[in-house]
Amino acid sequence: MEIKKIGVVGAGTMGNGIAQIAAQIGCDVVMRDVKDEFVDRGMKSIDRFLSKSVEKGKMDAAQKKAVMGRIQGTTDLALMKGVDLVIEAVIEDLNLKKSVFKELDDLCPPEVILASNTSSMSLTEIAAATQRPEKVCGMHFFNPVPLMKLVEIIRGYSTSDETVATTTAVAQKMGKITVEVKKDSPGFIVNRIMIPHMIEAIKIVEEGIATPKDVDTAVKNGLNYPMGPFELMDLTGIDVCYFVAEYFYKELNKESKWASPNLLKTMIRANRLGRKTGGGWYEYGK
Repeated sequence: MEIKKIGVVGAGTMGNGIAQIAAQIGCDVVMRDVKDEFVDRGMKSIDRFLSKSVEKGKMDAAQKKAVMGRIQGTTDLALMKGVDLVIEAVIEDLNLKKSVFKELDDLCPPEVILASNTSSMSLTEIAAATQRPEKVCGMHFFNPVPLMKLVEIIRGYSTSDETVATTTAVAQKMGKITVEVKKDSPGFIVNRIMIPHMIEAIKIVEEGIATPKDVDTAVKNGLNYPMGPFELMDLTGIDVCYFVAEYFYKELNKESKWASPNLLKTMIRANRLGRKTGGGWYEYGK
């Protein structure tokens, strides 16, 4: 099945990044969110990123205009009727995702693939909200979407080989490196490895062993990571780390290694969620 038109549900950081790279490979894109202000913010984010690309000589003004012209922002989910592939990028709330997939299943023709950008949650459970579980899979992009190379392609219990092949081909056309997660398990590959690192880093700070800055410096220079765990949490959202850790704790036999440290909960209560709120482990201008 040739994918010519892609729907993206969610115009936030992940959604607008996915919409942008879909438009850059020549696909028409429908990017939908629940409020006009969210859609407008997403479109402005894409415009800013592309403007910087023009400034750096990575594309010219005409190419930028063409990419922007292929993206339609909307609050009308019914416009997903005309797409070949939908990628859901709403917040990490399983019930919300299941609700969105049920609506999409009712709206879209039966041949349309429904993919989720979930970073940790069960594709099998999400797919069960539809009448086309064989057409449901995960396409987990990483933040920032236009720059990060990896996409995890995740199978649910019923996901067909054809669905995996089609979504893999789309991701690779976007210039991404793909890995296949053959078994639907919480966190898939990257987050299954990353979240324990983040939890342990928070415990080091909570116990007074070192500061977030020194932990980040140690990890970057001792493990050769491009970013430290606290820098990464601030970029992706401290709340996201918390939600994923809580999901792991619930799904993986309530093992203590997945339990959220009190300091992480305090950061959430203080609304210090990282760059998006102007402050997290570090301070940022709003």
